[in-house]
Amino acid sequence: MGWFTRPTAPATRLSVLYADGRAAAGGAALLSPRRVLTCAHVVNDALGRGPYETGTPETAELTVALHGSGHGGPGPQHRAARISVWVPPRPAASTAVWRGDLAVLELTEPAPPGPRPVVWRDMAEGQALRAWHGGGAAIAFADTTVKFQEDAVGYLDGELSGGAIGPGFSGGPLWSLSDETVVGLVVAHVLPEGGRPLGAQDTVRRSWAVPWRTVQEELRRAGAAEVLADCAVHGPAGRDDPALGALAAELWRLLGDPVRRAQHARALAAALGYEPPAGDSAPSVEELAAVLAAEERALATLSESLAAAAAPGTGRDSLDRLLIAGQLAGARLLSVDEHRALVAELASVVAADATLLPRAAREALRYTPLPAALDAPRLSPDGIGPVVAELEAYRDGGPLPDGTAPVPALLKLVEYAAACASPGSARSLTEWSDRVAGRLGVHRAALSQRRGDAAAWAAHRPSPVVRLVAELSGAPADDEGRFRCEVWEVRGDGTAARLVPADRPRSPAEIGRLIREAAERAADGGGPLVEQIDVVVGRDGLELDVDEWDAGSPFEFLAGVPLGVTYRVAMRCPEVSARAPRREAELRRRWESGHAGPLVVDERTASPERVYALLASTHRDTAQVVVHGPRGDRERLVQLCLAVGVPVVLWDRRAEGHEHAHRLDAVAPAGPLHQLPERVRHFRAERYGTPDPGGARPSLVWEDTELPLPGGLELLDPAEGADIR
Repeated sequence: MGWFTRPTAPATRLSVLYADGRAAAGGAALLSPRRVLTCAHVVNDALGRGPYETGTPETAELTVALHGSGHGGPGPQHRAARISVWVPPRPAASTAVWRGDLAVLELTEPAPPGPRPVVWRDMAEGQALRAWHGGGAAIAFADTTVKFQEDAVGYLDGELSGGAIGPGFSGGPLWSLSDETVVGLVVAHVLPEGGRPLGAQDTVRRSWAVPWRTVQEELRRAGAAEVLADCAVHGPAGRDDPALGALAAELWRLLGDPVRRAQHARALAAALGYEPPAGDSAPSVEELAAVLAAEERALATLSESLAAAAAPGTGRDSLDRLLIAGQLAGARLLSVDEHRALVAELASVVAADATLLPRAAREALRYTPLPAALDAPRLSPDGIGPVVAELEAYRDGGPLPDGTAPVPALLKLVEYAAACASPGSARSLTEWSDRVAGRLGVHRAALSQRRGDAAAWAAHRPSPVVRLVAELSGAPADDEGRFRCEVWEVRGDGTAARLVPADRPRSPAEIGRLIREAAERAADGGGPLVEQIDVVVGRDGLELDVDEWDAGSPFEFLAGVPLGVTYRVAMRCPEVSARAPRREAELRRRWESGHAGPLVVDERTASPERVYALLASTHRDTAQVVVHGPRGDRERLVQLCLAVGVPVVLWDRRAEGHEHAHRLDAVAPAGPLHQLPERVRHFRAERYGTPDPGGARPSLVWEDTELPLPGGLELLDPAEGADIR
């Protein structure tokens, strides 16, 4: 058993409840704050379906209850859940068992603070295990032993004393009695055929389970690799592991005295939920090192008490070497208490201002790969845990005093968040940062420099955001209908900042929501409402109906609103525009002298030759062209206009020929040019929600020379004295 042992009951037990809220249909295992694993037949039973139905339940919502001392409340806590992975039961070689029978449930809100996701390990014959009934009562447990494994199934036998596995145990985890890891899920118990009375030769208290190895195989086959990536797996270091040897060597230097080792080990055990033996005994250095290698927050937690007791010189040097050895062993940056305190404090910061952490991260961690949640305009409280976990692995690249520990990127982000938070949150965050920096041996001067940079950033009032630029590029063929999208915010002084990288293909609805959220974030930062959206497309994207893409809705009364209803959406096509000789000069000249009415391309002037002749003579200074006609002719003429440097081109992408030209009259193409984008928006808004939204579908290209495109599309020489770090 060892010196570090777990309580005999897990801190939290999970139940899958029947749809009417009565007793549990079965148990479940917590994989992560958002995911739960159970058996598919438990879900079927909870929904009133036959236990072996294979079809995925449609739009089914279940209720998961969390019981026990570690779930965050005095009574059961309930969470709604939906099916995210479905592996139905299917026949196996033996008629007594079946294969598959797994369901991953996605919680609609995360589990309350406190519950620890299960830690998996392989099932092996001879393991002593404990299972709990899905009802969640601590007394409703059954002990059993792994007797045999075959055909991806584990067979379990229980002794004829105490409780027995039976109905209601299915889907629950099988806990190892030696270290509180989980080796599989209970599936069913074995009963005599036909329900006859037990005979002298019948099997008693035999059950079967799906081992962890089979769970992995089934979830991989179901395409749920991301679920497996979130699972914690027990991986104790071997005796010849160099990381384990380095940990043990430093522990001998720091805690060679058994009395001192016992003192620090008991503090560690209390923080991690272990139950040390009574008395004054101490664990061996080897066992303590094994715990530090197996528990990701154990080393940081131990170093809290070691740092408080360390004397200058040898003690601190040994502690620094222990922390470095821990990094090699995969230890987390933060201790249990540090992590809990930071997540709770950042949750209150995010509740007050959902845009603060993404804004702070883009400034504080310019050269650090940001978690995906920080690339979005807003961060929800649910995303704080994954963000903190990912950033724990990064170090800040700024200058350091010689021979001192690097500043973690997470501490730098905390300093920037504190600089803009409320006074109470700012004080809590800086105190937290001071404590963690002290434990890690970060020099005060290095932390003070980051704190000063954060204060300067918070005091700076940047030019307001005046528009957003979304650059679309085609996705691979297997993602037809999706695009990679890079979103930039452009300020009134011409500076730009990337908000969203083109990291993966996204659907039009995803892109619409990204743009809306980015516009709202700019307004939340104290600036004016952002109304202009420039969509950068290639030649093959000029006919995209981007203004009709669903942008979602910021309130519950509407399911979604098209982008073009709320914002002035116009396109830009540098792929074509850049082909114009002296493009910038042509665009600027036409803007400056384009006071005449637009050139209207009708059936009399619909050839490329005629359009070019007019733009080179009578309409040499025209800034706007209105293109009518069938789609094929129209596409060629639109690109020609852009290539010769016309900054504004308007057309109806729904028009089938010149006979539909009158449908654009509603946007008054000959009206004041500077009001055209707003007139087009009004036209789009008037069609939204009408029973028969017929008529034109106006598309607009608007090339603005005052605000050039950001990013790699246009390169500028840096101004003298500019900070280009």
